[in-house]
Amino acid sequence: MLHEDRLAAVVAVVAGTGARTVLDLGCGEGDLVLRLAAIPGIDRITGIELDAERLRRAQARLTDRPSGGARVQLACASLTQAHPNLAGYDCACLVEVIEHLPAADINRLERAVFGRMRPRHVIVTTPNAEYNPVLGVPPHRFRHPGHHFEWDRARFARWGRGVAARTGYEVTFRDICGAHPGLGGASQMAVFRRADQPP
Repeated sequence: MLHEDRLAAVVAVVAGTGARTVLDLGCGEGDLVLRLAAIPGIDRITGIELDAERLRRAQARLTDRPSGGARVQLACASLTQAHPNLAGYDCACLVEVIEHLPAADINRLERAVFGRMRPRHVIVTTPNAEYNPVLGVPPHRFRHPGHHFEWDRARFARWGRGVAARTGYEVTFRDICGAHPGLGGASQMAVFRRADQPP
């Protein structure tokens, strides 16, 4: 349920940007790619994933989608390296991705995505650590064994504002996947807009 809510929130923001070309960075098995491909007006979607097996499963799922619509391509590549052919997209999405990266790779990701690829919009979601007690996660554990960190909302906001200030973006934040009156949502979202783009 949380996964579906998260994807729905991201799809709504992507649609609201009017993007015609979209990057899904850390696309996994293609859950977001398949949903984006159904949005009228999106012409091209590129999914990037480092796990070759997950990428194969995404490719298999794409073969079953109806013909027509957006052109979709998938590639096995690192998210922390700037690929020249990934520059110039309207929107990039990183959905529950950054928490899987070691701390040193967060800075590399920032340089690659915000410094070199420079999409008009970047959408980032990550777990909200404040919400973990609602999910029954003990204080000494993360939600997933593959997570290197889980940030509370204040920490995520500091990171997002720092990225925006360093790279020429503006950023807004919102809670997604629920709205506990004191703890926010299960996930949190940052929406970055390149400062040279109209609101």
